[in-house]
Amino acid sequence: MSTEKKEELAFEDKIVKAKELLEKLSNPQITLSDSVDVYKNGIKELDEAQKLLDEAKLIFTTENKN
Repeated sequence: MSTEKKEELAFEDKIVKAKELLEKLSNPQITLSDSVDVYKNGIKELDEAQKLLDEAKLIFTTENKN
């Protein structure tokens, strides 16, 4: 599998994970402590997804200049 495909899958995995965490936050039974942990994990997943997007943009830009 190419690096590009792996990054694409990793990005999609991060987005799916963030959506799952958002669903957990929507649960009225969640405790404040758990919601803080879920929020932190969600932010981490989205930050990692953003880094993957930035890397892909850089690769795309660099390859298209040549």
